[in-house]
Amino acid sequence: MPTAPGSTDTRRGILDAAQRIMAHKGYAAVGINEVLAEAKVPKGSFYHYFSSKDAFGEAMMKSYFQEYLADMERVLEQGGRSAAERLMTYWQQWYDTQSVDECHGRCLAVKLGAEVSDLSEAMRLALKEGTTAIVDRLERTIDQGLRDGSLTITGQARATAEVLYNTWLGASVMAKIHRSGAPLDTTMAATRLLLGQ
Repeated sequence: MPTAPGSTDTRRGILDAAQRIMAHKGYAAVGINEVLAEAKVPKGSFYHYFSSKDAFGEAMMKSYFQEYLADMERVLEQGGRSAAERLMTYWQQWYDTQSVDECHGRCLAVKLGAEVSDLSEAMRLALKEGTTAIVDRLERTIDQGLRDGSLTITGQARATAEVLYNTWLGASVMAKIHRSGAPLDTTMAATRLLLGQ
């Protein structure tokens, strides 16, 4: 049952529904009516919450990255474990949630990155901000690993974080293209080598 107009719950429901649908179909292939039907929100309510589809897309990307970074923080801040163990848990979680047929909404950056970067400057900037925050967090964990001695790298922490993130994004796309987990297997092995694991 939809919540009262203006409620945070209704807006949240629209964004959650959009993430689920667009993780499978992409951005351009999904109409607002489909999202509203999935969220069980009356058609006329959309513009009460979002001024345009572009503003809605930007809000969806920001919401996605906020949730993603919170999940990432939970993994990378686990107490009693070395930075290397925490970082490898993060990559394993990525591996587990990037299956070929079902990503459970965890792959929006992979699914929408190239598509919306050409369609919407606001969404491109939300993607840039979100992916930069992920790389920042990876860099901090690599720095922690260098300090606690659990990681060894040949370059700088920032460059290593960027290479790893870019590689995992690319592997996720290739896994979908080939309908195979092999690109993720190769990337996991390369990650272990790059981090001295």
